[in-house]
Amino acid sequence: MEFLTEHKGREAEIIDLFTLAFTVSEGEEEGELIGKLVRNLLDGTAEKDLFVFTADEDGTVIGGIIFSRLTYEQDERILFILAPVAVAPHQQRKGIGQRLLTHGLAALRRAGVDIVITYGDPSYYAKVGFVPISEADAQAPMPLSRPEGWLGQSLTHRAMAPLKGPSRCVEALNNPVFW
Repeated sequence: MEFLTEHKGREAEIIDLFTLAFTVSEGEEEGELIGKLVRNLLDGTAEKDLFVFTADEDGTVIGGIIFSRLTYEQDERILFILAPVAVAPHQQRKGIGQRLLTHGLAALRRAGVDIVITYGDPSYYAKVGFVPISEADAQAPMPLSRPEGWLGQSLTHRAMAPLKGPSRCVEALNNPVFW
């Protein structure tokens, strides 16, 4: 297995992975929704605002994670939000997701990103260093339906201090259905 950062020309395979993984775990409607989200992230987000990492085995995408820019207008720190994450159903529970996340976070650290935020299962993301954060310390772009899933991680040697001001996500995530 190898981790890749190049996604150009592989968009259809990446979209199919996310669609399948979410269809199997959450149902067809959710699979279609996340597949469309991934398509919109890949097609409509500026390259400087997007990091895409895949886990490949024998030339096939078996895992994928996407980070997109999250901006706090009154804060100079560089932030990205992790969403979504997928591993092929037949490859789950093998540690692929955690290894891919560790790889992606290290790459963002090297790229000068200060903080990564995600919105998901606290017990899963804690395995790669995410901790719960409050909306008082980091206002979400939209109201959260599950505030306990709002998680963050500093990629610098400094603790994650509160973020200043309202936040703005990329257009593909700017939809209440994802929050």
